[in-house]
Amino acid sequence: MSAALFTLDQLALAYGDHRVSQPLTLQIDAGEKVAIIGRSGVGKTTLLRTLRQQHADRVAWCPQQPGLVPPLSVFHNVFMGRLSCFPGWFNVLNLLYPLKRMREEIQALLSPLSLSNSLMTPVEQLSGGQQSRVNLARALYQGRQVFIGDEPVASVDEVMAKNLLREICQRHETVIVALHDVELAMQFCHRIVGLQDGKIALDAPTHTLDAGQLIRLYQDA
Repeated sequence: MSAALFTLDQLALAYGDHRVSQPLTLQIDAGEKVAIIGRSGVGKTTLLRTLRQQHADRVAWCPQQPGLVPPLSVFHNVFMGRLSCFPGWFNVLNLLYPLKRMREEIQALLSPLSLSNSLMTPVEQLSGGQQSRVNLARALYQGRQVFIGDEPVASVDEVMAKNLLREICQRHETVIVALHDVELAMQFCHRIVGLQDGKIALDAPTHTLDAGQLIRLYQDA
């Protein structure tokens, strides 16, 4: 049996001084692929941030707002995912003179994200969808066992979304993602947690659910 990796025990989520949920109880085990779904503003982002804080050093974090440095290249923005792994002098050197080994590592990572030709392109020259993929590449480059992503495929088309989710799931033992597309959630995740009206309204294995049950979470209670 897998060990509990993330646990909430009657914890009410809050964003600043604003309470966004009733007390929640939730356990996610190592090795699970879990989709968090629900309407905008229901607390998905706050839940993901709360889970991440429990094991920040083990989590590859992919926020909805990329926080990229526009004038810097794709290479440099992705490399930022591992800044903490190297001493400051090394990071400065790699900023000024990108090292061959690092360039090759990141180039290989960009290929399945359809960014092969953008390695040294300034991020500010990319489209919104491309920038979201750079954000994802930075998270993947961290090389962590756990991936937590807040709508990591929201800015791309359906085919690309499937490719990206497949890449995420193949690279990480444990995956927790907020998704707005219920079909993608059912295809790539083993378990679905649905938030509604400040509480967990649904928590079940994907194979026991149908799309209609999930869509109801987006409707008024």
